Amino acid sequence: MEAIALAAKHGFESVTASPADLAKLSDAENESLLGRLEEENLVWGSSGLPVDFRKDKLTYRNGLNDLPQLAKALQRAGVTRMGTWIMPGHDELTYIDNLKQHTERLRACAKILKDHGLRLGLEYVGTPSLRSNLRYPFVHNMHETAELHEAIGEDNVGFILDSWHWHTAGESADDIRGLKAEQIVGCDLNDAPAGIELNQLKDNERELPMATGVIDTKSFLQALVEIGYDGPLRAEPFNKQLNQLDNDAACAATSKALHKACALV
Repeated sequence: MEAIALAAKHGFESVTASPADLAKLSDAENESLLGRLEEENLVWGSSGLPVDFRKDKLTYRNGLNDLPQLAKALQRAGVTRMGTWIMPGHDELTYIDNLKQHTERLRACAKILKDHGLRLGLEYVGTPSLRSNLRYPFVHNMHETAELHEAIGEDNVGFILDSWHWHTAGESADDIRGLKAEQIVGCDLNDAPAGIELNQLKDNERELPMATGVIDTKSFLQALVEIGYDGPLRAEPFNKQLNQLDNDAACAATSKALHKACALV
């Protein structure tokens, strides 16, 4: 309810859905929540995948066993989008072994989600400094993510695009134009600190959209407009100064940045 109030106050159009929180609601409480969303002219954005598929088999299996119940709660609330990110390397699994593990585990997740009307977006991580610290590189760009989609083989699997990872992967607007709108489940928008070489950028030190102009936000957004993307757009800056603000001030700053970026197109 706090997120809905902040979203309405600061001009957001959607709210992130929490599977665990929605699963705790009675049918009556769920209807009340949906009524509040409608009153404020808000819709659901995306939800995070509540399965840790990156760790040991037991952790993964426990998460997978809980997924049907959580997916049912999301479906009841009308949520249709979910996303997760792909670690761009591993210290023990080679590319092929890691691909096999991701394919098997994410396919199992995707099948459950499809049964509950949910699409699953995969976000590649392009940050070179993060990948270079891992022994075996893994999926870290749009093309390799598309190959992972193909290996999974479920039609409800697509992309979470992030302007930061698009920039750090050295991709262009033409790469986005090569996609279809229905392949994109969600989008994140960020900027990069000024004066830092690309291979020195740290994944958890970002800026709000349009803060520095290092990332070509206009080209990124224009390409999304051209292919007809109609999903949520989220800021994900991992910014210490922003985190130190209270929720109201942080939402105000984030909304201002997102609206400034969208005004470009």
